[in-house]
Amino acid sequence: MDKPQNKYITASYQLYSFDENGNRHLEEETQQGRPFQFISGFGMALDAFEKNIVDLEPGTKFDFELAAADGFGEYDPEGVHQMGRDVFTVNGQFDTENIFEGAVITMMDADERRFMARVVEITDNHVTIDTNHPLAGQKLQFTGTILENRDATNEEIQQMVNYLSGEGCGCGCDDCGDGCGKHEKGGCGCGHCHH
Repeated sequence: MDKPQNKYITASYQLYSFDENGNRHLEEETQQGRPFQFISGFGMALDAFEKNIVDLEPGTKFDFELAAADGFGEYDPEGVHQMGRDVFTVNGQFDTENIFEGAVITMMDADERRFMARVVEITDNHVTIDTNHPLAGQKLQFTGTILENRDATNEEIQQMVNYLSGEGCGCGCDDCGDGCGKHEKGGCGCGHCHH
């Protein structure tokens, strides 16, 4: 059986979350003239998001909900870590410019893999970070429109392979996005750093 063709998909969308009372909150939306673009099959979008739109024709509107497990996962209490303040010092001084409660920061694990974390609390001795995605544990709703859906060219696929191997971004965005959209461009679909 042939491998499915990678699709080059462009979509405008809104992402909503729901609080414990069932109220809907807009978390992210694409901006006019800056739709979300990705190539299917590379893990650049949430699997369930991709599955819901990959076969839709241009001009098709979509509206679907994802359970937390199909979105950014269930909230994991073990994703919260307390670290010494010294980890966040620059030239002997605590990095107050970048490390403050609510800040989303990029960190690196022992295998030099980058991941995003949110600063939860700062005390005299410790900094508490939460590595859960900001939308972990929440039901999500995506609404939007497919603007383009076609087979990706070999050149586009090669650009994506280059990006994934660390040679630069393959989708033409100017930064790496954490999948949240509140902090950087990239957004939930792009999600370059949320894996």
